[in-house]
Amino acid sequence: MGVGTPVNLLECISLGIDMFDCVMPTRNARNGMLFTKNGIINIRNEKWKNDHSVIDPEGNCFADFEYSKAYLRHLVISKEMLGAQIATIHNLSFYLWLVSEARSRILDGTFTPWKNEMVKKLAFRI
Repeated sequence: MGVGTPVNLLECISLGIDMFDCVMPTRNARNGMLFTKNGIINIRNEKWKNDHSVIDPEGNCFADFEYSKAYLRHLVISKEMLGAQIATIHNLSFYLWLVSEARSRILDGTFTPWKNEMVKKLAFRI
Protein backbone atom coordinates (compact mmCIF):
# COMPACT_ATOMS: atom_id res chain seq x y z
CA MET A 1 0.00 0.00 0.00
CA GLY A 2 2.97 2.31 0.41
CA VAL A 3 1.78 4.07 3.56
CA GLY A 4 4.87 4.49 5.56
CA THR A 5 5.81 7.25 7.94
CA PRO A 6 4.33 7.31 11.42
CA VAL A 7 2.50 10.52 10.48
CA ASN A 8 1.07 8.78 7.39
CA LEU A 9 -0.14 5.91 9.54
CA LEU A 10 -1.94 8.17 12.00
CA GLU A 11 -3.53 10.26 9.26
CA CYS A 12 -4.72 7.13 7.46
CA ILE A 13 -6.07 5.60 10.67
CA SER A 14 -8.05 8.80 11.23
CA LEU A 15 -9.60 8.24 7.77
CA GLY A 16 -10.66 4.70 8.69
CA ILE A 17 -7.84 2.73 7.07
CA ASP A 18 -6.95 -0.27 9.18
CA MET A 19 -4.49 -2.29 7.12
CA PHE A 20 -0.97 -1.26 6.15
CA ASP A 21 1.94 -2.78 4.31
CA CYS A 22 5.19 -0.88 4.20
CA VAL A 23 8.93 -1.40 4.13
CA MET A 24 9.70 2.04 5.58
CA PRO A 25 10.52 1.04 9.18
CA THR A 26 13.05 -1.55 8.00
CA ARG A 27 14.44 0.29 4.98
CA ASN A 28 14.89 3.53 6.87
CA ALA A 29 16.45 1.68 9.81
CA ARG A 30 19.06 0.15 7.52
CA ASN A 31 19.98 3.70 6.48
CA GLY A 32 20.17 5.04 10.03
CA MET A 33 16.76 6.68 10.45
CA LEU A 34 15.04 5.96 13.75
CA PHE A 35 11.44 6.83 14.54
CA THR A 36 10.69 7.84 18.13
CA LYS A 37 7.80 9.30 20.12
CA ASN A 38 9.58 12.66 20.02
CA GLY A 39 10.59 12.73 16.38
CA ILE A 40 13.03 11.34 13.86
CA ILE A 41 16.68 10.61 14.61
CA ASN A 42 19.21 10.35 11.80
CA ILE A 43 21.79 8.32 13.70
CA ARG A 44 24.38 9.03 10.99
CA ASN A 45 24.58 12.68 12.08
CA GLU A 46 27.80 13.78 13.73
CA LYS A 47 25.96 15.03 16.82
CA TRP A 48 25.37 11.43 17.97
CA LYS A 49 29.07 10.50 17.77
CA ASN A 50 29.72 11.01 21.49
CA ASP A 51 26.17 10.62 22.80
CA HIS A 52 26.37 7.64 25.12
CA SER A 53 22.75 7.87 26.22
CA VAL A 54 20.37 5.03 25.37
CA ILE A 55 18.88 4.94 21.89
CA ASP A 56 15.38 5.83 23.08
CA PRO A 57 14.61 6.41 26.77
CA GLU A 58 10.89 6.12 25.96
CA GLY A 59 11.38 3.01 23.84
CA ASN A 60 9.63 -0.32 24.14
CA CYS A 61 12.27 -2.90 23.32
CA PHE A 62 15.52 -4.17 24.76
CA ALA A 63 17.60 -2.52 22.03
CA ASP A 64 16.48 0.92 23.17
CA PHE A 65 18.16 0.43 26.54
CA GLU A 66 21.03 -1.93 25.75
CA TYR A 67 22.86 0.25 23.25
CA SER A 68 23.89 3.90 23.10
CA LYS A 69 23.34 6.31 20.24
CA ALA A 70 27.11 6.61 19.85
CA TYR A 71 27.52 2.83 19.53
CA LEU A 72 24.64 2.52 17.09
CA ARG A 73 26.05 5.41 15.03
CA HIS A 74 29.45 3.70 14.95
CA LEU A 75 27.85 0.47 13.71
CA VAL A 76 25.78 2.23 11.04
CA ILE A 77 28.68 4.39 9.80
CA SER A 78 30.93 1.30 9.72
CA LYS A 79 28.25 -0.58 7.76
CA GLU A 80 28.19 -3.31 10.38
CA MET A 81 25.10 -5.46 9.94
CA LEU A 82 24.41 -5.33 13.68
CA GLY A 83 23.67 -1.61 13.33
CA ALA A 84 20.95 -2.27 10.75
CA GLN A 85 19.55 -5.04 12.93
CA ILE A 86 19.41 -2.91 16.09
CA ALA A 87 17.83 0.01 14.22
CA THR A 88 15.29 -2.32 12.60
CA ILE A 89 14.32 -3.85 15.94
CA HIS A 90 13.87 -0.34 17.33
CA ASN A 91 11.73 0.89 14.41
CA LEU A 92 9.52 -2.20 14.31
CA SER A 93 8.98 -1.95 18.05
CA PHE A 94 8.07 1.72 17.66
CA TYR A 95 5.57 0.96 14.88
CA LEU A 96 3.96 -1.76 16.99
CA TRP A 97 3.66 0.69 19.88
CA LEU A 98 2.20 3.37 17.58
CA VAL A 99 -0.62 1.25 16.17
CA SER A 100 -1.33 -0.33 19.56
CA GLU A 101 -1.56 3.11 21.16
CA ALA A 102 -3.76 4.34 18.30
CA ARG A 103 -6.12 1.41 18.90
CA SER A 104 -6.26 2.14 22.63
CA ARG A 105 -6.97 5.81 21.92
CA ILE A 106 -9.75 4.92 19.49
CA LEU A 107 -11.35 2.64 22.08
CA ASP A 108 -11.22 5.24 24.86
CA GLY A 109 -12.39 8.07 22.59
CA THR A 110 -9.22 10.19 22.73
CA PHE A 111 -7.75 9.37 19.33
CA THR A 112 -8.20 12.70 17.55
CA PRO A 113 -6.55 14.98 20.13
CA TRP A 114 -3.79 12.41 20.70
CA LYS A 115 -3.22 12.06 16.94
CA ASN A 116 -3.05 15.83 16.45
CA GLU A 117 -0.44 16.10 19.21
CA MET A 118 1.57 13.12 17.96
CA VAL A 119 1.64 14.28 14.34
CA LYS A 120 3.49 17.42 15.43
CA LYS A 121 6.01 15.43 17.46
CA LEU A 122 6.56 12.62 14.97
CA ALA A 123 7.43 14.94 12.08
CA PHE A 124 10.13 16.73 14.12
CA ARG A 125 13.78 16.03 13.21
CA ILE A 126 15.75 15.58 16.41
